[in-house]
Order: sequence, then C-alpha cells, then structure tokens
Amino acid sequence: MTTTATMNAVRSGLSRGWVEYRQSFTSGQDLFGYFGTPLIFLTIAISLGGAEVENTGVSVGAMMMAGFMGFLLVMAGVVTVAQVLAVEREDGTLLRAKALPRGMLGYFVGKSVYISLITPTSLLFLLLPAFALIDGFAVPGPERLFTFAWVTILGLLAIAPIGAIIGSLVTNPRLATGLSLGPLVGLMMISGTFFPVHWAPQWLQWIGQAFPMYWINLGMRSAFLPDAALSSELRASWQHLETAGVLGAWAVLGLIVAPFVLRRMARRESGARVQAAREKAMQRAY
Repeated sequence: MTTTATMNAVRSGLSRGWVEYRQSFTSGQDLFGYFGTPLIFLTIAISLGGAEVENTGVSVGAMMMAGFMGFLLVMAGVVTVAQVLAVEREDGTLLRAKALPRGMLGYFVGKSVYISLITPTSLLFLLLPAFALIDGFAVPGPERLFTFAWVTILGLLAIAPIGAIIGSLVTNPRLATGLSLGPLVGLMMISGTFFPVHWAPQWLQWIGQAFPMYWINLGMRSAFLPDAALSSELRASWQHLETAGVLGAWAVLGLIVAPFVLRRMARRESGARVQAAREKAMQRAY
C-alpha cells in the first residue's frame, strides 16, 4: 500500500511538473523570462561589438555571453525556486498538497520537474540566437557540449536547495525575491560572472570561490570559450575536477539540509496561517 501510494505521488508529480511547464508558455511573466531576458542580454553583448578581452583573443561579447548563461542558471535555481515556494505557501497550494496522501512528495517531484524543464529552455532561448549573432561565440564540439550539460545539471543540483531553503523560511514572496536576489548579485560580482575576478583582492577571490556561482561560471566559460581565454583565468586552467568537486559538495549539503527545512515548513502549514498570509497579501495590494 505504501509503495503504491508513493508511486502514485511520483506519477502525479511528474504529470504536474509537465503541465506547469506547458502552462509557462501561456503566462506573460514566464514568456518575458523566456524571450525578454535573452533579448536584453543579447542587446548588451552585441552593443559591446567585437572588442577583445585583453591578451585572450576572445571578444567581450562572447565572454559576457558565457557569463549570462551562468547568470540565468543561478537565477532559475535560486530566485525562481524561492519565489515559487513562497507564493505557493501564501496561496494555499502547499497546504492542499499536504492534505493528500504523499502529497508533499508529489508536490516536490512536480516542482523539480518544472525547474528542470524551464532552466534548459531559458538557456536554449539565449544560446541559439547568440551562436548566430555574437562574434566568437560558436557552437561547441561534442566534448564541450558534454561539459555544458554536466555543469548545468550539477550546478542546478548545487543551487536549487539554496532557493528551496530561502523559500521555506519566508512567507512573503517579495521578501523571498529580495533575500535571494540581493546577496546573489553581490556574490555574482565576486564570482567572475561576466569577467574573471583579477580585479578583486585575493581574500575576496577566495570568498567567491567558496560558493557554487564561481564554479558554474567557470564551467560555462570552459564550455563556450576557446582555450585562449585561459590566460584570463585565475589559475590558467578550466579546473573541471575542482568544479565537479565543489558543485558536488554543495549539492550533497543542500540535499541534506533542504529536505529537513522543507519538512519543518510543511508541518507548520495550517489553514489559519494561509488565511493570515492572504490577509497580509491583500493589505500589500492596497
């Protein structure tokens, strides 16, 4: 009986995730994320022209485009996850899932499927036009495509638990966005999102390298930029083993801590808490 209920919850979650992914193509906000954000990034990269990063032979546009890939991945894994959890706590979706047999399992399977689908979709909507429009940003070979794939998967596993923890600890969706986006931008600045961090003092470089954002960005550059770009990296190496190790460690830590925090959040959900959250949301609207 338990096994049957679990399998039903997993199937329900898979179906729910797929439906939510399809519905994202009918949402104005989601469509802007798919098309508007890449358009902004492409405009910035193109406007920089064919200027080269010093001593690399790599165009500034190509360097920034690799950074935009890492930026989108981190935004999807942290900000989107945190915001979705906070919104669905407030509107009662989480409470309704809790009321069903194995409902929380189905809920989290569904969200995992949804995030796992929208993230590569967003990346592809940026990649495809970039290959045609950005000087020096070309379709990589099979080995580098494999690098892109494992960096994307491992990177998402490393950062999505961070978003889940933030979304579990706050009830206000706006606060969830602020708490995730604010520190994230700061970390991006010292993580070489758009350019390697030679400008930063060494102690700041070490702080940046302690977080998964640095390694995601390094992995993206290794997938899409030629080896000539290595001259601008801190250690003149793509450091694939180190990238896999750090992202793997963050993924393991997150998969240990996040379920504990999520279970604690789910136990605390009640009709009274949802009603109070709705009343606060109505007050904010006015």
